[in-house]
Amino acid sequence: MSQKLRNRVFDYSAAFIVLIAVFICLVPFLYVLSASLSSNRAIISQLVTIYPIDFNIEAYKVVFGDGGMLYSLFFTVILVLLYAVLALSVTVLAAYAMSRKRLKGRKVIMLVMVFTMYFSGGLIPDYMLIKDLNLLNTPYALVLPSLMSVFNMIILKSFFENLPESLEEAAYLDGCNDLQILLKIMLPLSKPALATIALLYAVFRWNYFQDALFYITDENLYTIQLKLYNVINISQQMAGENINLNIPSEALKAASIMFGTVPILLVYPWLQKYFVSGITIGATKG
Repeated sequence: MSQKLRNRVFDYSAAFIVLIAVFICLVPFLYVLSASLSSNRAIISQLVTIYPIDFNIEAYKVVFGDGGMLYSLFFTVILVLLYAVLALSVTVLAAYAMSRKRLKGRKVIMLVMVFTMYFSGGLIPDYMLIKDLNLLNTPYALVLPSLMSVFNMIILKSFFENLPESLEEAAYLDGCNDLQILLKIMLPLSKPALATIALLYAVFRWNYFQDALFYITDENLYTIQLKLYNVINISQQMAGENINLNIPSEALKAASIMFGTVPILLVYPWLQKYFVSGITIGATKG
């Protein structure tokens, strides 16, 4: 077999595997979308696959007519933006400091940080800490405890370490301090890594609901995922004054899931071009 033929076989095989992976990932999404547009009878009878049965949009009318759901969506968007900015800022500062070899005690600090990736105090100590700090039923409980991911910090640290040291040396000769080097040299050269880390933080905050479940009882602070959790468990609670109507509860669950999933999916196309390069460049050096 010639090299050209082997390359072609490899390309076709890789493309086939990718198509299978895309199909496996796409089918659940198509099922939920179809269920949200189908009748309750069709869903319960398991007639729905990847296309709607008894097409209707009643579930979406209920979802978009629910003020609480729209408010939770708006609150979550603001929370995600605030969290991503703060988490990225803290991660950048930590990663830059840890990437400088002249930092005294760098190995010990790094060891302590990595230790937290494998061991934690546990759920009850975390709750007691949040309670003692008077953070229950506040947005701070959804931001501060997970403000920095050590994993993301390591990725960004490796990225900074891969940048040419000559740039930093030249900046020092020009009279720049560490903050100026970070803002004027490191960050402009790190846009792929920064976009990647920002995306990871945004997706994490959007999908995470456990902290809101434990720390939040005020409905004005419900994130969209906590709202969806309640909807899935008590699907008719969103119907409000229409609770006695024949609303397809199973379709309502699916429509609510789509309502909370689509917004974060729309972010990916804008940052996807940075994602792969940001991860791979930051992973070339430990």
